[in-house]
Amino acid sequence: MPIVDFRITRFQFARDRVIGDSQVRADDVHVAALELVDSAGRTGLGFVQSLFHPLPAEAELERVFRSEAWPALEGESALALAHRVGRPRGGNIRRMSVPFEEALQQAIWDLAAKAADLPLWKMLGARRDRVRAYASGLDFHLSDEDFGALFAAAAEQGYTAFKIKVGHPELDRDIHRLDLLKRAVGKDAAVMIDANEAWSPKQTLQNIAAMRRAGHAIYWMEDPILRSDFEGLRMLRGALGETQLNSGEYLDVSGKRALIQAGGADMLNVHGHVTDVMRIGWLAADMGVEVTMGNSFLEVGVNMALALPEVAWVEYSFQNFEHMVERPYEIRDGFIHGSDAPGHGLVLSEAARRDERRPEILERDALGTAPVQQRVDIRKAA
Repeated sequence: MPIVDFRITRFQFARDRVIGDSQVRADDVHVAALELVDSAGRTGLGFVQSLFHPLPAEAELERVFRSEAWPALEGESALALAHRVGRPRGGNIRRMSVPFEEALQQAIWDLAAKAADLPLWKMLGARRDRVRAYASGLDFHLSDEDFGALFAAAAEQGYTAFKIKVGHPELDRDIHRLDLLKRAVGKDAAVMIDANEAWSPKQTLQNIAAMRRAGHAIYWMEDPILRSDFEGLRMLRGALGETQLNSGEYLDVSGKRALIQAGGADMLNVHGHVTDVMRIGWLAADMGVEVTMGNSFLEVGVNMALALPEVAWVEYSFQNFEHMVERPYEIRDGFIHGSDAPGHGLVLSEAARRDERRPEILERDALGTAPVQQRVDIRKAA
């Protein structure tokens, strides 16, 4: 069935906690829902997110989409679009004026799987229906009290692996946070750390050694140095010993391919672009590189994680997004489960569309009370 229409719904609301790392912080949510509609009335849903700056007003989002994306979509089959291979050359290699790319992949694949009457993870070839999730705090700017409360609540819910943000100018602060984490979740938990490129290669080795001396075994070290330093990443991969090197978060598909070829990753970090993740996932599997699923909006990446045999972990960060959909993915006993509904399983909440649509940009003080995070209310946990 051809695609015949689209809808864009703009949202803007406060976060229930400040999220961030050693480089950035954010306390608002700027997101739009993109819905593609086919001639049978089926809808494919994707999410457009801007982490640090408000998205344009809804009318401008629609104008840009109609100009830059719609000509290639109107009248086309979602299934054909999902599998189409382009020829990127010259001026064709460019970003859209608004970051619709990820939302387009999500919406197209959602619509294609609905047309096939299959859950997306099954359509992608999965042979399992759940994958282990790790609890990620996005916690660099949290107080010690909120940090401990968040991870203790996660441990109570059955998580056995936990990732914290490091890269503070004072290494003692990073080690202090590891001490707090151990008290909150126990000494037997798997611990991951993410420096978001805060260190040099030598700093990374020195800091990991200091953490080990302080009694902390690190399961993986994520993005410790600049994404483009393939030589440094290859050196670290060989020198970190039992600690695995997780890298590639900030690279596009071409960059991830080059990273794998350079030997700069034990684990390749991917996100929510369905087509891109599957293509680089197949390459990683061919080259024996494990893949980890980083944050994707509302965990839509679980569909690709289930389908790629190299994926052992999906990141879950307790962000207050779940109210936007009718039913979020089930997370139980430390595992996230695929939805049995056709498509990727997420449906935009009509209550959210009615009550929380924000067609125009709002000032920060007009956002009101932050929606509650449905799995862990950080305000009550602390």
